[in-house]
Amino acid sequence: MSKPLNYVTQRYGTPPQQNATGDEELVPSRYALKVGDIKVLVVSDGVLPLPTATMATNVDPAERAAWFKDMFLPPDAFDWALNVLVVKSGDKTILVDAGLGGQFAGFPRAGQFPKRLAAAGIDLASVTDVVITHMHMDHVGGLLVDTVKKQLSPDVRIHVSAIEVDFWAKPDFEQTSMPQPVPDVLRSTAQEFLAEYHSKIRTFDKTHEVAPGVVVELTGGHTPGHSVVRINSGGERLTFAGDALFPVAFDHPDWHNGFEHDPEESVRVRVRLLQEAAATGELFVATHLPFPSVGRVAVDGDAFRWVAAFWDY
Repeated sequence: MSKPLNYVTQRYGTPPQQNATGDEELVPSRYALKVGDIKVLVVSDGVLPLPTATMATNVDPAERAAWFKDMFLPPDAFDWALNVLVVKSGDKTILVDAGLGGQFAGFPRAGQFPKRLAAAGIDLASVTDVVITHMHMDHVGGLLVDTVKKQLSPDVRIHVSAIEVDFWAKPDFEQTSMPQPVPDVLRSTAQEFLAEYHSKIRTFDKTHEVAPGVVVELTGGHTPGHSVVRINSGGERLTFAGDALFPVAFDHPDWHNGFEHDPEESVRVRVRLLQEAAATGELFVATHLPFPSVGRVAVDGDAFRWVAAFWDY
């Protein structure tokens, strides 16, 4: 069984009592665990409010509303969690996704990961590799913040699937159902990311081992080049599923999300990942599951059940 750590300081050094802005946070918003010999830190980048309609675009609105009511969530909009990972394997420190950044109006509670890394005693300059699961703005926007760009090592390697890079040169939003003007912002942010980091991007086709026991794997679906990260060490496993699933996916894996560029393929990917996780009993983390988003998946009839891990303080 993977071993949660009682304190971040056991594995990541002694953090300061205040974050980088000098403000104390009542909730540190980071959670450390080990997968075999690999150290993993789940970090909250904050939350962003989005319309509930985007959570299920292929069902009757009344059915969707009933699910939100049963979950004690507001009927019109709710806060999507934003989670990123820091993984330490061997001499590599890997950042998996980079959150939203603070440059987008209307999302004042997102873009938190830089100060939360600092509060955990992690220097961005120590990051050797960045894995981008896909190039939506809430996954690459954090790398476009000036202070982040200045702190990253000039030798940092950024791993993105080749299909994803090609897609965002001329993206297709035909099958999506996003609030306006989100598509234009997604397009411009992805293209800004490519322009800023083109010399540091290392593309892969299907899979790539970033560090011992840390593999990024192409899944497609949510975007053509969407990928997940598999961590495997000492017989223990963890999958970071990116945007392959959302909170509603366990009850209704067939519901389409408005941000999916290929909804039907997204369902196939989602069901496969959930079935795999249920069969292996591995730990499972995803970008938009409520922080700390660490748990396991069980089969529940024709659907699935989320089993949250017990926190070890």
